[in-house]
Amino acid sequence: MPEYLAPGVFVEEVSFRAKSIEGVGTSVAAVVGPTRFGPLRGNPEVVTSFGEFTRIYGDIQDLTLAGAAVLNHTAIAAKAFFDGGGKQLYVSRVGNFPQNAPGLSARSVPNVLSFNSRFPGTMGDFTLEVLWRDSENLLKTEATSAPAEGEEVFLNATGLTNAVRSAGIAAQFPDERFPLNVRALVRREGDHFVIVDNRCELDTADDVAAGGTALRPNGQADGSQGVLMSAGLVNGPGVSVSYTRVFAKNPSSGSLANGTSAVLTLSAETNLSVYTGAAHWGTLTALRGTLNAAGSEFVVDGGGLNVGVNADITLPLAALAAAPNTVRAVVVQRNFDISVHAGGRDGPVIYSYGDISSAPDAKNSLSAMLPIAPDKRYDQLTSPVSCTLSAGISGADVVAALYSLFEADGLNPGPMSVQGPRYLINLSGGSDGNVPVALHYGGVEDEVNGSSGFVALENIEDVSIVMTPAAAADAVNHQAIVAEVQKHCLKMRYRVGIVDSRDGMALSEIREFRSNFDDSRLALYYPWVVIADPRGLLSTINVPPSGFVAGVYANTDVQRGVHKPPANEPVIGALRFAQEINRFQQELLNPNGINCLRSFPGRGHRVWGGRTLSSDPEWKYVNVRRYFLYLERSIDKSTQWAVFEPNGERLWDNIRQTVESFLYNEWVNGRLLGSAKTAYFVRCDRSTMTQNDLDNGRLVCEIGVAALKPAEFVIFRIGQKTADA
Repeated sequence: MPEYLAPGVFVEEVSFRAKSIEGVGTSVAAVVGPTRFGPLRGNPEVVTSFGEFTRIYGDIQDLTLAGAAVLNHTAIAAKAFFDGGGKQLYVSRVGNFPQNAPGLSARSVPNVLSFNSRFPGTMGDFTLEVLWRDSENLLKTEATSAPAEGEEVFLNATGLTNAVRSAGIAAQFPDERFPLNVRALVRREGDHFVIVDNRCELDTADDVAAGGTALRPNGQADGSQGVLMSAGLVNGPGVSVSYTRVFAKNPSSGSLANGTSAVLTLSAETNLSVYTGAAHWGTLTALRGTLNAAGSEFVVDGGGLNVGVNADITLPLAALAAAPNTVRAVVVQRNFDISVHAGGRDGPVIYSYGDISSAPDAKNSLSAMLPIAPDKRYDQLTSPVSCTLSAGISGADVVAALYSLFEADGLNPGPMSVQGPRYLINLSGGSDGNVPVALHYGGVEDEVNGSSGFVALENIEDVSIVMTPAAAADAVNHQAIVAEVQKHCLKMRYRVGIVDSRDGMALSEIREFRSNFDDSRLALYYPWVVIADPRGLLSTINVPPSGFVAGVYANTDVQRGVHKPPANEPVIGALRFAQEINRFQQELLNPNGINCLRSFPGRGHRVWGGRTLSSDPEWKYVNVRRYFLYLERSIDKSTQWAVFEPNGERLWDNIRQTVESFLYNEWVNGRLLGSAKTAYFVRCDRSTMTQNDLDNGRLVCEIGVAALKPAEFVIFRIGQKTADA
């Protein structure tokens, strides 16, 4: 009671009306079975479309179980469920993986990095395509007349006279071999230029070259080998001298550093061996290597990144001036994106990772962008690949490791290819495991690693329909798996299981199979459904009916209500049924609670049965069983407020009014049989409880409901009458 200790006005809130009961949803389904990808443990995830299903649990292509290709019945059933009008589907993936073979796809470079698929499955054999973000051409070419001290530039001099001839080499270069043409890498040293490491081409009037010859201005003392000249000494009739500076500028993503990975692209085969002091690299037009911090040198990798190059080649970028018409670009390879292709390099991109740095300690490093344990639940489910980096490595190690994983045919598409280089990494080793058996469907409870199978569904309250379509393809374990469905539905109380027949079962076989079960929470459907092959491999395939029937359940619940039998409804997506059932055959099956799928001329393909597998006449109809589960769960969920309330007349009246209001609303909506007085009753008073009940804290409320049963047999009696009758 409130306390009033000081004078004043006090306002108190009280309720003069009974609590209300909100009807629970009945259209949420769950499927248990093997899939191509996705988590095997933990709380199952709800998906609201088939596209969302494929993002988490993989595509609709075949599974490879125990080395044999089998239809992906779980994915096909999920698609049928959503096509038929279903809105919410929980998926519990099951798998049979040996302890020493987890089924994960992987690709690694020891002691550097390792890529792994997040979940087991053959679909995990992804192709990762690295897309370098830095597309900026860093190459700059400038003509200069005054190179800086110590700077290397490309000299192109024509028509030089014997004014540059050294006195010590007069015999080698007599006057008649002038004028002389020189193309060389030169470095300024004070007032003259020195040929760098003899990297030059000398061309005389009679085409006699003398590489590495000492040249000097006339009148100067002999020096080391090199072109020794100043601008004033070469200016004369027919003399032309030009200096070209070629370098790589700093990219917008950050300054260059020694060892920055880069690609030099040429438009045609180019031989610059005379300026590198190394062998020519063949027909390569995309040279992979590194830049120095100054952007003046490009080291062509000789460790396997370039076909035919067996040792590193230092290429001064100034030498590119010798072939100005074939040089395209220099692009660094430092930051990149990764596209994940499913089903090979030309398969669809199912996920993309953006702005990844090759630096292992960066906030956007590979291990940070592709973590083993993402922080967000959505990333845990949809991110298909993880990456780990070893300690103590550098960014250069990461790039080198990536290059060692790239497929050679992608890096070098060939001269006739219209595509440029593609940086592709193929993961391998994925497995779908063996065929799951009843043990795997039943699952285990694991609070640390997450529960599996049906046990994982026990934490999900909303599910009211469960199915195991893949079980129907396993003749050996089918009955045992259906027994797991039965145990789960009994344990969870408010769920029904849709049971599939096996493909091609004869009437005697399906009747014998049905005789193994007597449960109002199971409904059996026969035969299989023929659909267009969603894989695009065949014209048609036969699939279990549970996915289609679950869609009928869900759509009927939303459109009409759970009281409406989920029968005489079209099977969306069906081309026909694997076996054509006629009326005489159904007369054998229907009394046994076997629901048939039948085709009717002009009415299409329909669910033509609405019975459970119960021998109890009270619960032989699916809609009656499901409607009572709906009532029970709605009342259960909405009357939790009554627990620990004072157990007296006031509480009893409140409970009675609450339930009566709920049932009256059900009657108004046409879900109960009879008038408002005869359709239901609610008793909660001394007639339903003894003193012993009260002493032991029990409140007993009795509820009677007149449920609507389906008009399974519509009978019209017609007879003749006389005109005067």
